[in-house]
Amino acid sequence: MLHMFFKRHKVLVGVLCLLCILGVFAPARKVYAQENTESQAATSGRRDGNYDALGLFRDSSSPRTVVEEQGRSTTGEDIRELNIGNNLNITYRDGEGNLSGSLRILIILTLITLAPTLIIMLTSFTRILIVLHFTRAALGTQTAPPNQVLLGLTLFLTFFIMSPTIAQINTTAYQPFEAGEISQQEFFENAMDPIREFMYKQTKTKDVKLFLEIADMEEVSELDDIPNMVLIPSFLISELRTAFIIGFLIYVPFIVIDMVVASTLMSMGMMMLPPTTISMPFKILLFVLADGWNLVIGNLVKTFY
Repeated sequence: MLHMFFKRHKVLVGVLCLLCILGVFAPARKVYAQENTESQAATSGRRDGNYDALGLFRDSSSPRTVVEEQGRSTTGEDIRELNIGNNLNITYRDGEGNLSGSLRILIILTLITLAPTLIIMLTSFTRILIVLHFTRAALGTQTAPPNQVLLGLTLFLTFFIMSPTIAQINTTAYQPFEAGEISQQEFFENAMDPIREFMYKQTKTKDVKLFLEIADMEEVSELDDIPNMVLIPSFLISELRTAFIIGFLIYVPFIVIDMVVASTLMSMGMMMLPPTTISMPFKILLFVLADGWNLVIGNLVKTFY
């Protein structure tokens, strides 16, 4: 039935379709005309100077991000002022050269990374750890106490021995620096002085002379004349020497026990029985009865005073 209707009224259907097409495309033609008008306005605006060299619209009433036009800078100062957004600025707290808080955090994180190395080189950590290792080896217990226990004990003993030095650094360097009474350079010098004094007391004179000769420097008579590159390795060598001497003294009584046990087994004809298997319980018993940890730790800490 619809087919017969369209066939009889072809003209009417054609007129209706034409009206529908005009109704759909009329708004689109209006939008295109509006965009064309805005494009022409933008082109005329660019010719009038309302756009910058990059083709971006610039309102004459808004502030410009570029201080000077490109190509007008002749000196370094002009280049720095050309675009302040591309500059890397380090902010200081005041005119005395003190670093800002963000850079202080960066320096603190760097020091935390280097803390293990600084503790080993500049404190009593090396001597204590070596002596405790010799004690465990003399007992023959191999992994008792374990390495974690030895390291933890060494670390706490190091803080105990270095506490006067740390307190002096806090008083003479850190607190005045935070109060703004001293500069950054004075802070490093004041912080290093107590550490240098501690190392100098534990350093042998012949070790200092050795590194002075290696560095081709004249002999000095005062601590302030010794540079850090000479004092630090001299301190480490002196610590190793002292630790090995203490370790030898700890070994002596246990060696006697090993010799007595070995000679006894040989006299009994027990050649195949390892002497260490029999001597280790006697060494542990001797160490416990003599209160060995008290003697070793107490006399070891006293060597620094």
